[in-house]
Amino acid sequence: MWILYATGSAFFAGITSVLAKCGISKTDSDVATAIRTIVVLVFSWVMTLITGTLSGITEISEKTLLFLVLSGVATGASWLCYFKALQNGDVNKVVPIDKSSTILTILLALIFFHEGLSLVKLVCVCMIGVGTMLMINRKEDVESNSLDKS
Repeated sequence: MWILYATGSAFFAGITSVLAKCGISKTDSDVATAIRTIVVLVFSWVMTLITGTLSGITEISEKTLLFLVLSGVATGASWLCYFKALQNGDVNKVVPIDKSSTILTILLALIFFHEGLSLVKLVCVCMIGVGTMLMINRKEDVESNSLDKS
C-alpha cells in the first residue's frame, strides 16, 4: 500500500511545480508561499477531522513534537526557497535540483537510522547526482556549442 501513497506523492508533487509556477507569475513568491501554506494547513486539519484522528494529538510526546516542529520549520524554509527559485528560474531546472534532496535523505537515513547502503544503492545515488547535473546544465551546453559554431 505504501507504494500507492508514494506514487500519489510523486504525482501531486509533479503537478504542484507546474501549478506553483503558474500561480507565482504575477505575485511575490513569499506571498504565494503563505497562501499555499494556509491551504495546506486547512486541508491537513480537515483530513484529520474526516479521518477521526484528532484525538491522537494528546498522545504526542515532547520529543516527537520537537521533531515535528523542526520538520515544519525545514518544510517552510524549503517552500520559501523553492517558490523563489521557481519565480526566478525554469521549472525544468528548479525541480531536478529540488528532487536531488533524495541524495541527502538517503545519506541522512544511513547516518541516523542505519539504513543500509549497498553498492547498487550507492551507484544509483551517484547517478541521481550526475543526472541532476546533466538536466540543469545540458541546455546551456547545447546553446553555447551552437553559438560557438555560428
